[in-house]
Amino acid sequence: MPDIDIDTLRSVVAQRGKSVRSITAIAGPPGAGKSTLAEDLVEALNSDEPGSAAVFPMDGYHYDDLVLVPRGLRPRKGAPETFDVAGFAHMLGRLRENRDREIAVPVFDRSIEIARAGARMIPRKVRHLIVEGNYILLDSGDWRLLHRHYDTTVLIEVPEAELRRRLAERWKDLAPEAFAFKMDENDMPNGRLVKTGSITPEFIVRQ
Repeated sequence: MPDIDIDTLRSVVAQRGKSVRSITAIAGPPGAGKSTLAEDLVEALNSDEPGSAAVFPMDGYHYDDLVLVPRGLRPRKGAPETFDVAGFAHMLGRLRENRDREIAVPVFDRSIEIARAGARMIPRKVRHLIVEGNYILLDSGDWRLLHRHYDTTVLIEVPEAELRRRLAERWKDLAPEAFAFKMDENDMPNGRLVKTGSITPEFIVRQ
């Protein structure tokens, strides 16, 4: 699993999606920069060939609070058990088949903590599909259903101290008790799970 930079990754992904749709999985802990890397990669690929690349984020498959609250999972929102992983797997399979003129996928709106259905369209002409999410390389449970769809796998590694700094900035407006729970009972443990529980990726990006 060699280290890779975005320019080299861009070349790899471009080649693998030269004639058919290729799916690249980018995983990493909360705060690792998955969304930024995915968007930068898509922007670079689309600068070479407009409309050829798109992002499919895992976060659109968060269970809604209407599900999480009755199950006692609201405080753990963002943990592996708070996602509709089977639904995500089915959609990933549909995207790989690429039979439809376009496919609508959900996108998580962090400002209101709700997934918006049909918030992003992925047309058939997209050949470089960049999938990003914390747990998409986990080697456990239904998360394994995702792996067969990937052509390229990337794991972002960030020192724990830097992750903590980034997450502290993300949750700085929370009350002290909620902040402490979010950091030390949810996000940091989830990040360690990603690091220790994921499959060996093809490439590593260090930040």
